[in-house]
Amino acid sequence: MATNFYMMEAVNLFCGDHDPSASKHLTLTEFQLPALTEKYQDHHPGGSRVGIEIDVGIEKLTPSFKLAGFDPDMLDLFGLGRKGNKVFTGYGVIRDKRTGNALEAKAIIEGRLGKIEPEAFQRGEMHGHDYAISGVLHYELWFDKREKFYWDFFTSTWRVNGKDENADERRILRIV
Repeated sequence: MATNFYMMEAVNLFCGDHDPSASKHLTLTEFQLPALTEKYQDHHPGGSRVGIEIDVGIEKLTPSFKLAGFDPDMLDLFGLGRKGNKVFTGYGVIRDKRTGNALEAKAIIEGRLGKIEPEAFQRGEMHGHDYAISGVLHYELWFDKREKFYWDFFTSTWRVNGKDENADERRILRIV
């Protein structure tokens, strides 16, 4: 039986680095963590009447966010001409509705600003932009100072609740 009820109350996003001037807390209207979706391949062997699905990995991670107004600094982070990835760090205030305590959620995402989609301008309405982080190569999700997920493409590390789920594979393949 669930004894806690957690609700996100507020978020902030730092785009590009942890410089306080990179905070988007005044314009951030939406922040979507990447969906965690297992990838499956259908398999229907010749000797079986029933096909099955075989898990073959995890779908690519694509977080997104929305900012109100026009942000020229975000234009600087976009484009194929930009060399290297950027770090995007999101913070959330999560309230434990049972105890009233505020807890920290943190997501660290390394990738490229792969999409800037302006909304249609309409006089008298708030104008904003939708953004997506593409080419994610590193992702961490923390809840109340505890690591929930950690994934790094280059080291082939995948941890859940601090447990290295990929240790045997890395050991056998000699990936240090």
